[in-house]
Amino acid sequence: MAARTTTRDKRPARSAAAAAEAAVGLAADVPAASPDGPGAGAGTRGRLGRLTELRIRGLGAIDDVTLEFGHGLTVVTGETGAGKTMVVTGLTLLFGGRADPGRVRANGRAGVEGRLALPADSPVWERAAEAGADPDDDGSLILARTVSAEGRSRAHLGGRSVPVGVIAELAEGLLAVHGQSDQLRLSRPAEQRRALDRYAGPAHLELLDRYREAHAHWRGLAADLDRRRGQARELAQAADVLRHGLEEIEAAAPQPGEDEELDAQARRLSDADALRAAADEARMALVGDVTGDLVSDDLPQDAGAALAIAERALAASDDPTLVMLAQDLADAVAVVSDVAGQLAGYVADLDADPARLAEVMDRRAALTALVRKYADVGEGVGGVLAWAEDARSRLAELDVSDEALEALEAARDTARAEVDDLGARVSAGRRAAADGFAAEVGRELAGLAMKSASVSFSIDSDPAAPGPEGIDEVALLMAAHPGAPPRPVHKGASGGELSRVMLAIEVVFAGADPVPVMVFDEVDAGVGGQAAGEIGRRLARLARDHQVVVVTHLAQVAAFADTHLVVDKSPDTGAGVTATDIRAVDGEDRVRELARMLSGLTDSDTGQAHARELLSVAATARAAA
Repeated sequence: MAARTTTRDKRPARSAAAAAEAAVGLAADVPAASPDGPGAGAGTRGRLGRLTELRIRGLGAIDDVTLEFGHGLTVVTGETGAGKTMVVTGLTLLFGGRADPGRVRANGRAGVEGRLALPADSPVWERAAEAGADPDDDGSLILARTVSAEGRSRAHLGGRSVPVGVIAELAEGLLAVHGQSDQLRLSRPAEQRRALDRYAGPAHLELLDRYREAHAHWRGLAADLDRRRGQARELAQAADVLRHGLEEIEAAAPQPGEDEELDAQARRLSDADALRAAADEARMALVGDVTGDLVSDDLPQDAGAALAIAERALAASDDPTLVMLAQDLADAVAVVSDVAGQLAGYVADLDADPARLAEVMDRRAALTALVRKYADVGEGVGGVLAWAEDARSRLAELDVSDEALEALEAARDTARAEVDDLGARVSAGRRAAADGFAAEVGRELAGLAMKSASVSFSIDSDPAAPGPEGIDEVALLMAAHPGAPPRPVHKGASGGELSRVMLAIEVVFAGADPVPVMVFDEVDAGVGGQAAGEIGRRLARLARDHQVVVVTHLAQVAAFADTHLVVDKSPDTGAGVTATDIRAVDGEDRVRELARMLSGLTDSDTGQAHARELLSVAATARAAA
């Protein structure tokens, strides 16, 4: 029976990895955080990569805008209905999200292009290279996505057309979108378990890897044992076929390259007379008839004699050129003599033994029969020997003898014992980490206008049924207020609350998540006052290690931004539609935008004074973080 445990409020010590990360220096505009606080490990801004540019065309109210993103925290603000969410929609579409043809403007095609600056060791480059993508001239990676009004979609990566699935695969390591309607990661129990494992630290993750390997080994042995028992007759018959073939091959005992050597011997033995005649004729031309029967008084006896005569004639001259040619002829005489000697040896060794020829032909026939049965076309004896080696390996897998099955069963049981041991240790690590993880997330939620909410982990363990990831079913639970029963977080929280839970988790993990770009769509919904400032503070803290893009309607959040983008809408009388423009604001323009968010009036002195105060408070909070 499964054991059910709910763990609460006990904080473990921070991992050594977090403290080590904190030693990395920050960019000049953001000081380092304490290694003991959430976000320890700051100083990795830009290390993971970032999105530097985004162009959106024909999407919703946006005709054609290009956004330049800086490091850190980017906020997107604007009037309700201006099209702020189209920035998130564009990012989601760019990174492989579902294409909604209803978002395409009347011109019939929407497009999104993005430019990513990634470190050289980013795993994204390897996958992009596999897809045929190339970096741009400045070393960045360009992504593009187009969608037609009919719903047809195309994706490009590094100048190459790729399936949308490739972009979506890359997005898992590039982008995390958290919004009121996009909480899939947090709602999946597998993601909650992975988050808990990551929080437990490197030693726990190493133990989990050992468990996975042990589990795979145990399952392989168990499957092999079941296969042998369930198919004993078929396996025994297959083993008999292999053993028969091995016996036949071992009886013939072929040697590597023996077939080629026999072919050469057969040719020589079959053509012995013709070969002897050719060698004798060539030798006679070089050294003449050694019997002297054809010698004439007026002709040189052989080629060597003729060359010798020519050599002596030239050597007797005083001309330097002729003397040099005489030396060449002397060398030729030596070569002729050497070749003649080799021909004599060849003729002497040439065997015309019919009995030996018959023996060679019989051996060739035996090897040919083996080749036909056990080798592919063109492989020869080498293929036979390879078949024999493979057959010996397969025989070990087909052994269904009592001894073999008992040995395999013992190995399976030993492997299962290791799985049980490692599974219990992994489960203990999760339970030890769960209290601290829930406590840290709870503390973050307290500052995000969710003081009454509490989170906990439910860990249901079933040692009798170990799975690939352990013996535990992990669920993140939330109680919205004291006395409320804990429920799965995606069921117990509203859309805005769920976004804040994700924000709290991300802040706890700041510096450890490899995803470089995080997008939060109105995570501050239903929040105001001091809690709004706390959300801004936490987003800024998260932006020390990541590029964070936030769509917000709160000036308290926008005041913490490194880059502030404003979405404006205006009627396009010529086209008969509403056009949206996006601009970066700074200085007094930013003050006026914050004043509008606070009071609805851009030129209100009171609103502007409040806006300047917010900017000052945010700057002080960031400097003190």
